Amino acid sequence: MYKDFYSGLEHKFARLGEDVTVGDASENGVKIEGYASLFDCRDSGGDVVMKGAYAKSLCALKAKGRSVKMLWQHDPAQPIGIWDELREDARGLYVKGRLLTKLQKGREAVALIEAGAIDGLSIGYRTVKAHKDTKGTRLLSELELWEVSLVTFPMLPEARLRAEAKGVDAPEADLMLRELAGALNSARKLLAAEVLSDD
Repeated sequence: MYKDFYSGLEHKFARLGEDVTVGDASENGVKIEGYASLFDCRDSGGDVVMKGAYAKSLCALKAKGRSVKMLWQHDPAQPIGIWDELREDARGLYVKGRLLTKLQKGREAVALIEAGAIDGLSIGYRTVKAHKDTKGTRLLSELELWEVSLVTFPMLPEARLRAEAKGVDAPEADLMLRELAGALNSARKLLAAEVLSDD
């Protein structure tokens, strides 16, 4: 039942970069911080997250004493760390937390980030309020935030990761990955529409 409920979430990807940093390991894990979502930026799926979209959800989570989960590739069976701080500012959704290196998957995540093999964050959310503008762009004005994952494929290139061991950016590879992520997102929407039409 949880799996069916969770599968209804939408995902929004962001490329980690200069705004996200990975710190040194400690007993409490490896620190990671940056932006999981940027406001007023059109992503590969044609959506724009508006300023204030997360405010109500973050307040509700705080009031209930709940937290946004840090997952690996949106898999609810694979939490890999703790988000200690999530807040909106003028730029977007800022996150700060720890990858738990006592977990094997946490150690693997650190190694993959440092090697440049993983460089994306993605939010798992439900759309509460949205509308389309005259150009057909979906403007997301209120989102119910569930989790922020470390992922392989980014959709929002404006947010980037700089890990100490990472080499030079490869724009052509970035473009190819964004196009692939867009194609995967389109395929996911088509499959979802087919499932709904079968019902």
